[in-house]
Amino acid sequence: MTKLLRPLALLTPLIYSGALSAEEAAAAIPVPNKGDTSWMIVATVLVILMTIPGLALFYAGMVRAKNMLSILMQVFIIFCLISVLWALYGYSVAFTEGNIFFGSFDKAFLKGITGDSVVATFSKGVVIPEYIYIMFQLTFAAITPALIVGAFAERIKFSAVLLFMFLWFTFSYLPIAHMVWYWAGPDAYTDATAAKAATDTAGFIFQKGALDFAGGTVVHINAGIAGLVGCLLIGKRVGFGQESMAPHNVPMTMMGAALLWVGWFGFNVGSNLEANGAAGLVFANTLLATASATLAWMFAEWFKRGTPSMLGAASGAVAGLVAITPACGWAGPMGSIVLGFLSGSVCFWAVTELKNALGYDDSLDVFGVHGISGILGSLGTAIVASPALGGTGVYDYVAGSVGEYSIFTQLQSQLWGVGTTLLWSGTVSFIAYKIVDALVGLRVTEEVERQGLDICEHGENAYND
Repeated sequence: MTKLLRPLALLTPLIYSGALSAEEAAAAIPVPNKGDTSWMIVATVLVILMTIPGLALFYAGMVRAKNMLSILMQVFIIFCLISVLWALYGYSVAFTEGNIFFGSFDKAFLKGITGDSVVATFSKGVVIPEYIYIMFQLTFAAITPALIVGAFAERIKFSAVLLFMFLWFTFSYLPIAHMVWYWAGPDAYTDATAAKAATDTAGFIFQKGALDFAGGTVVHINAGIAGLVGCLLIGKRVGFGQESMAPHNVPMTMMGAALLWVGWFGFNVGSNLEANGAAGLVFANTLLATASATLAWMFAEWFKRGTPSMLGAASGAVAGLVAITPACGWAGPMGSIVLGFLSGSVCFWAVTELKNALGYDDSLDVFGVHGISGILGSLGTAIVASPALGGTGVYDYVAGSVGEYSIFTQLQSQLWGVGTTLLWSGTVSFIAYKIVDALVGLRVTEEVERQGLDICEHGENAYND
């Protein structure tokens, strides 16, 4: 689906050729609906809530007490860093026309954007203010790299985090966002010829037909594989497998998970860009899939270990949120429940059996939850979107109706999205980690790691005796 259009450009030739009268031209220019605008402001605030404090608290509760402030600091400062980079060049590279991999610098420094600038939604002739859209997408760009730090928590230099995030944001997040979400918008799809011309200007993964409503590839697979590469290159924590590394504050993690869940309604429902019936469907899917995944993880853990844990329930909720993210605009409620249940079960297996079998130290299970559930949700979108299984199908803007749907054909498109994201992000991440290691070093010393990153890297303690 879409993430950008400049619809006024389509009307300009008609206006200046005299084909439209002044009154007709004024009526033809789309005006943002105050309800849509208000909802998008709220959705943007909700996604900020997901990151600070949601993700920060979720992660902070799972590390040891001596590293709590370090993970809070990393998430907080990453949000600030990416926010500024987004305004400087990120928005322009992700959401302007360029080639199939990168946009242009036409809107670098937010050049040419005013309070009257608008972008399209998913409905022809419907727009929202561009500044609101820019800030909404900023929150996606900011939370994605913040997810990565959970994979190598408790052992990386703060300077290394900042340098890596700058490189990864520039060369992984932005091109993946452009490849998945950039297109000319619904108003460009007037007939078959115009549709082909419009699609030819879209991002690479969009052209392959992959569906990603709110970030299964752009956010979760992208961050998940970057986290896996990072934890493998940086190495295991000192004492991993020999010393207790239990979470120091599970109630804090539960509060963080709850804030993530609440904020995720902004993440998913806000991606609809309009306050309408489709937004209601996305809301229902997000709620039901998450509840189902939480139950699935709890029962799987209860069966395997004999007791259901709060940490497991919180992790299951996040797994469900991740899985439904790419599918939330196309699935039906029953499909969302099934997808959520599968994600909770599969991710429990990934963070226990798979992780132990392979022996890697993904501290807070970034790959096991975000990577695995992102892949499952992205591929599962092809199934749950089918009208035969209660999904919405895919809307054909030229025909003005839902088009013919093939699960097999859509699954091929989804594989393009998943495979491209894994390969691109994995490669960029590997190179970026190597550059950072050469310039500032990735890992703290063993002495610093044993003493704790809070006092050694930031000169303060979370708790005073």
